[in-house]
Amino acid sequence: MTRAADDATYADWLWLLAWALASSAWCITAAARLGATFDEPVYLARGLDLWRTGSHGGLIKLGTMPLPIDVCTLPLGLWERWRGVQLDAAADVVRALPWARAGTLVFWWVLLVYGWGAGRQLAGRWGGRLAVAWLACEPNLLAHASLATTDLALAACLLALLYHFRTAREAASSARFGAPLFWGVATILSKASGVFYAPLCLLAVELERVGLRDALRQRAALRRDIGRLLGWALLVVFLYCGSDWRTEPSFVEWAQHLPDSVTGDLMRPIAEHLRIFPNAGEALVRQIRHGIRGHGYGAYLLGTVRPTFWYYFPVALGIKLTLPLLAMPLLLLLLAPRALVNWANAAAAALLAFSLTSRVQIGIRFVLPLIALAVVGLAASLVQAQQRATAAWMRRLGVMAAAGSIVWSTTAAVHAWPDALRYTNELCGGSERGYRCLSDSNYDWGQGLPELGQWQQAHAAAPLDVWYFGSDPRLTALPMRLVRLHALPIAGAADVLEQVRGRYLAVSTTLLYGTLMSPAHRIAAEFLRARAPIARTTTFFIYDFTHTS
Repeated sequence: MTRAADDATYADWLWLLAWALASSAWCITAAARLGATFDEPVYLARGLDLWRTGSHGGLIKLGTMPLPIDVCTLPLGLWERWRGVQLDAAADVVRALPWARAGTLVFWWVLLVYGWGAGRQLAGRWGGRLAVAWLACEPNLLAHASLATTDLALAACLLALLYHFRTAREAASSARFGAPLFWGVATILSKASGVFYAPLCLLAVELERVGLRDALRQRAALRRDIGRLLGWALLVVFLYCGSDWRTEPSFVEWAQHLPDSVTGDLMRPIAEHLRIFPNAGEALVRQIRHGIRGHGYGAYLLGTVRPTFWYYFPVALGIKLTLPLLAMPLLLLLLAPRALVNWANAAAAALLAFSLTSRVQIGIRFVLPLIALAVVGLAASLVQAQQRATAAWMRRLGVMAAAGSIVWSTTAAVHAWPDALRYTNELCGGSERGYRCLSDSNYDWGQGLPELGQWQQAHAAAPLDVWYFGSDPRLTALPMRLVRLHALPIAGAADVLEQVRGRYLAVSTTLLYGTLMSPAHRIAAEFLRARAPIARTTTFFIYDFTHTS
């Protein structure tokens, strides 16, 4: 290797390290400022069970695959062993949550390293540099890299799986199975949807590599290779998740209600003596059922509530992604369409098509792998288009587009700190108005409670009711009264007034602009939307009913 090549490699590693450290600092400082999101308290409580009892049963009952939560709760489990004292997931959430959230940085670094590697594989040195820079300042990825949840882990592990699968297809048989198997296991252990995402993306990667015609000719071998990889991965997943070696009460109850027949007589003793629960299959089945039935309260999109929108995720991505990321495929399609052909873009396109079938429409966090793959694929496409261009103006345009995208996205990340969950691009009104477009984990996932507490302190401890979307345990320690208007006997505006008269009322944006849980919820939300709030935090509107007679 020449000295120049040595210098270039050293510079590449410094580039990667600089973006990884800067983005990690963003995540750590943001994590300390945000309240608990809807899922985090229960993840912490159930996740600590592993380090106390060795059981994944609590997470599996939720339908949650355990790997990300195991990593996030590891520092807490070590602290408990060292101090000999058990944490209370509710009472100790303020000091425990930042440590748990730091665990997600393990997957964040995996995402950045493999994004860098995939970019280099697809478009050389500058493909890797642009990919890692773009990943490191993508607000939606940063938002979830700051939380103790599972969505970012899936994106990281799936990208690593596809990278190794793609590079291993030409390798010797002894070298082509180990790394893809490891990351295939990690993908499924990160989130149950990995069972669907992994084979779909593996197929897309192979189709891009050999073309449709050759893939059809080799379909038996391809089916065998992918089937073997996923089969072994599932076996390891079951072993990792383990079992508490108990019967399953719902299975026993189902069997007991079978009629007296050959089937009933056979199933009842099986159900009563089959002690293999809980196990990984239980979590996977639970999530499959959830995916088929959809979210019980429907979806909210652009001010409209429906059971589902077939176009939910494409529109949501158009609202939440930065403008350079949205504009890049259009620019490349116009000027250099052949540069768009690479395995990362193929996998992202497959996930986008698959998203049209999804019935769980409560946040783009469900398609974070799509975002990560699109960033890598489009970064490589832009670099390839610039390198292949024959016209000087096209080469200059490529450099300007790359530099401009980094500057724009970095600025967006800086302005989005610390609460990038709320990020909404400029075409859709920006983050301050994003609640009118999307709700739930796209905007207000319960993380704004500390800021509301600061508002109350700044206003002489105002008598405050809160209609809150979330599960942050700190609510019980704050001088606020929780009112669940959606669960009260409300038939009209007078009933709403009766509940809040004489106090201030803070309302989560997700409850004000989001899916409706009951007729009372609809009445209360319509009543409040017709009134002018006196103040606002990032995720709460505050109304004054102190002088209402």
